[in-house]
Amino acid sequence: MIKERNVFIEERVLHFKQPAGTSRGVYTERKIWLVTATDGDAVGIGECAPLPDLSCDAGAGYGDVLRRFCDDVERTGVIDYEAMRDYPSMLFGLETAMLSLKASLHSPLSTLHSPLSSLLLFNTAFARGEVGIPINGLVWMGSYEEMLQRMEQKLEQGFRCVKLKIGAIDFDKELDLVKRIRDRFSRSEVEIRLDANGGFCYDDDVLYKLELLSQYAQSIEQPIKAGQWAYMAELCRESPIPIALDEELIGVNDRQMKSHLLSVVKPAYIVLKPSLHGGMAGCREWIEAAREHGVGSWITSALESNVGLNAIAQFCSDVYGDHITMPQGLGTGQLFTDNIPMPLEIRGDQLWRFASEE
Repeated sequence: MIKERNVFIEERVLHFKQPAGTSRGVYTERKIWLVTATDGDAVGIGECAPLPDLSCDAGAGYGDVLRRFCDDVERTGVIDYEAMRDYPSMLFGLETAMLSLKASLHSPLSTLHSPLSSLLLFNTAFARGEVGIPINGLVWMGSYEEMLQRMEQKLEQGFRCVKLKIGAIDFDKELDLVKRIRDRFSRSEVEIRLDANGGFCYDDDVLYKLELLSQYAQSIEQPIKAGQWAYMAELCRESPIPIALDEELIGVNDRQMKSHLLSVVKPAYIVLKPSLHGGMAGCREWIEAAREHGVGSWITSALESNVGLNAIAQFCSDVYGDHITMPQGLGTGQLFTDNIPMPLEIRGDQLWRFASEE
């Protein structure tokens, strides 16, 4: 419980080092809300980072709604998880702030004069700086030449799992990019993940495209737009390449409906982003449901600043344990020119946290 219940909100705009292209458009800046909870000299910080036209809780009046939830926490000292089910990015920010505050209350390291101190949200080997988490190298959409250059950079940096955003340029050129990786590296040497962000349409002969891509890649996220459960179930059943759901999970916040979706669609994987898929609490429900249905999962960030990335990475280490082998999508911490400092660093193809610097 918070003794001196104070929760503050600060709106910020972050700027991308280079435009971040997806099939939904190109991002050049990122609006976030930092939530700071205080109790005497103890400080906890979290990040609320909705994505326009994607997050189920994004839209006009976001800051006002967030303020009301913060007022509730100030009054009661706890998060009302049921009331916040449909507000995943706000829930994630408050969850992080409260976990951070709890850690701060048990440590003299964080004070009002250093509110960005990165605390142990979970007591895991990663959080303590003892192990890294394997991550994929992300190749953003762009022209063929831009994507080829980015892909080469990721391979030179030593990534053994490369994720390509596809669906923005000519399909044959995208297929050639994927083939180039496979010509150089076997499946055991480099895993290729694809993310279509719902970019394939019904008239595109989707199964034929998936057949071509399956020669080179190991999985594809969200080949068609969300909301087409019957068609997606057909693709998951017939596709020669394993399909992962991402956008399909957005807005499915009821525990029973999560299980129902997985039982109907039967994907190979689900890709979880706490800011989009129910905060930490909601993602735990998704992981539990996935395990019950024999569905794999991994966790990724959703273009948060380092505040959110730090929390997501620690959460990842808590739900999957100290010996993660499947690459996670946690390589977004270097995207912004004005990111918020946190003791996170990419070494080769792993994300590390330096607890000793706190």
